[in-house]
Amino acid sequence: MGKNKNKNPELFSVLLKDPSTHARLASLKIGKQEIATPAFMPVGTLANVKAVWNSDLIEMGYEIILANTYHLSLRPGAELIARCGGLKKFMGWPNAVLTDSGGYQVFSLADNLRFHKEGVEFKSHIDGSQHLFTPQLVIEKQRLLASNIVMVLDDCPPANASLERVQESLERTHRWANDSLENFEKEASDEQHLFGIIQGGLKEELRQISLDFIQDLSYQGSNFDGIAIGGLSVGEERDDLYNILAYLAPSLDPKRPHYLMGVGAISDILEAVKNGVDLFDCVLPTRNARNGQAFTSHGTLQLRNQIHKEADEPLDHNCPCRVCSHYSRAYIRHLFQAKEIMAAMMLSYHNLFFYAQFMAKLRQSIKENKFKAFYKHWKSIFS
Repeated sequence: MGKNKNKNPELFSVLLKDPSTHARLASLKIGKQEIATPAFMPVGTLANVKAVWNSDLIEMGYEIILANTYHLSLRPGAELIARCGGLKKFMGWPNAVLTDSGGYQVFSLADNLRFHKEGVEFKSHIDGSQHLFTPQLVIEKQRLLASNIVMVLDDCPPANASLERVQESLERTHRWANDSLENFEKEASDEQHLFGIIQGGLKEELRQISLDFIQDLSYQGSNFDGIAIGGLSVGEERDDLYNILAYLAPSLDPKRPHYLMGVGAISDILEAVKNGVDLFDCVLPTRNARNGQAFTSHGTLQLRNQIHKEADEPLDHNCPCRVCSHYSRAYIRHLFQAKEIMAAMMLSYHNLFFYAQFMAKLRQSIKENKFKAFYKHWKSIFS
């Protein structure tokens, strides 16, 4: 394993480790802001977290959100956002932002995908226009967006990909990672931090090869500020996800933050934290909210179900959020049945409040050496 020679040695500090697992309490320093980890990042793909005000996210305690380079490059354009003062000013968000490179979206959304030696060519899912993403261009787009955490372009194969396809993605991901690090470091900024992404599908030996390569990769004495685990939560069985996390845990560089991309189910977060993961993002809380599902201390509720038609009780008696303090399940169900926009807003607020509280309690459990009991309790609810 290579040593972390980054120019930002104070970026990440481990404060406490759970003695029986790989779980850890840490601090990620972005400028003057210190982000307590393990942390969940709400997804603001198009420069907003759907149906939620930024002020509400801040009130809940969120210190970092995610936006997407693919989507913002296509609309409204990274150049326009740069002219408006960068992504944070453009969207009125004062805290940290991580931008995904768009690699996953290229492979999952775009049409007529074609690989070239220098990058990947695709047609926009919006208007069919032709685009070419290269490692260098993706870094430049994120410079224009002025996000705080920048992700490299990677090749993310589907869960059912053949061994040949996974090996091909590994070679491409590693080559692009090298190009990205070199391009990033030539114009490195103290305001931005670059994370590398490991791939390898569900093959342990390929995951190890990728992890070793990404963690050892260096350009002029600097390497990646963080390590991201990509290519999971793409259709594989849950046991396969957990096996890969457990396999990687002992080899993850303890001096750098570990980010599990696109994973946000409560059960999966618990398993990942147990295996040393620090950062998460997922559309689950807000997407499921728009479909009528609430997360509670007793599991999930589907508000569209007939059983809630006359339920004069809150979503969760243990939740102090403004929705649970003022509105009944019956009322929120009525809003969904009437197709009122407020239904999605209420449930999105509640679900993100629940996630913020869950992560705060998770961090506290590590601090108090009670993570094992916390893990067992919440696993029994969200299994």
